[in-house]
Amino acid sequence: MSKILIRGAKVLGGEPQDVLLDGETIEAVGTGLSAEGATVIGAEGQILLPGLVDLHTHLREPGREDSETVLTGTRAAASGGYTAVFAMANTHPVADTAGVVEQVYRLGKEAGYCDVQPIGAVTVGLEGKKLAELGAMHDSAAGVTVFSDDGKCVDDAVIMRRALEYVKAFGGVVAQHAQEPRLTEGAQMNEGIVSAELGLGGWPAVAEESIIARDVLLAEHVGSRVHICHLSTAGSVEIVRWAKSRGIDVTAEVTPHHLLLTDELVRTYNPVYKVNPPLRTERDVLALREALADGTIDIVATDHAPHPHEDKDCEWAAAAMGMVGLETALSVVQQTMVETGLLDWAGVADRMSFAPARIGRATGHGRPVSAGEPANLVLVDPAYRGTVDPADFASRSRNTPYEGRELPGRVTHTFLRGRATVMDGKLA
Repeated sequence: MSKILIRGAKVLGGEPQDVLLDGETIEAVGTGLSAEGATVIGAEGQILLPGLVDLHTHLREPGREDSETVLTGTRAAASGGYTAVFAMANTHPVADTAGVVEQVYRLGKEAGYCDVQPIGAVTVGLEGKKLAELGAMHDSAAGVTVFSDDGKCVDDAVIMRRALEYVKAFGGVVAQHAQEPRLTEGAQMNEGIVSAELGLGGWPAVAEESIIARDVLLAEHVGSRVHICHLSTAGSVEIVRWAKSRGIDVTAEVTPHHLLLTDELVRTYNPVYKVNPPLRTERDVLALREALADGTIDIVATDHAPHPHEDKDCEWAAAAMGMVGLETALSVVQQTMVETGLLDWAGVADRMSFAPARIGRATGHGRPVSAGEPANLVLVDPAYRGTVDPADFASRSRNTPYEGRELPGRVTHTFLRGRATVMDGKLA
């Protein structure tokens, strides 16, 4: 692999520096660097970050290749600046055995656009009745460390306790989709003023908050790690903040769409805004931003949920829940967190690379931009402004809530172990 010299990039938003890549590693970081025969990339005005890590991606393969494949999903990830993604277990068949997680892991290796770390199901078939092969999945070639029934809640307290106890043995973590099922039967959107006016079934905040409260107490009781998926309410923020103040080993994520969009958009009846958990109120959005800024919420995770055209282009009640997000996540974070002054670029690096890599034990990712470290990097042009056109997406699906919306920032280059997966804004 030839050497690559990145000139004048603002490393983590700091002073301009040169970064020299040699093979799979960073050889040097400094000013006035040179290397004979190196490919030179002029990066003046651009931000250099460690490659992004997404702890919550749906790649759909095996079983729903009409929505996404590991190849198309990782191409989308690279386009968005990601060098590692964690693939959720709600595939067909469910990733609840060593065989299935190894299949997903191998598909990621073959695709080559970013590292794919499978997430194992907590329960067999996501049915919430019997623990899946947690130890076997961890001991497999995929080395699973994160387990989740995402899409469904592990609502049985005994099963959740047993899972937390089991993963403690190898330092794993259970990632909970916090949704009390009885409180959300028939739910179509956030329960509140808008749902009442539209006559749509409401998804109350307490359905999320009650599960989070239970699970942080269970994690404290057994001394294990719990991670809260796609936290979406102001009340959930307060529970996590309280749990952390007690020393409970809890981490939490927020999606880009919950940092920007509100339930007022549901007035359009456009199913592109139908998601689980649902879009909440402006008060919730502001609370989530503050919590991400102060570290109560540890990371941004996309919950990239691709769906084919026919599953979204229908009446609201029949539409699937979910949005694609890998290719727009960094732009939304720039708009909601950086341009509002809530986070600097070093904070973005923490919430979108360092912290998710640490939570998921993603070796080689979320590392400092310094000599001797793996060359997993992303270059971002923060001055760029562009209108989102889903026709340009690398993802197989187009269900973005940002179509026609102007967003800031653009990923110009992504490097996976020194190899460019995106060059000049285009997939390599």
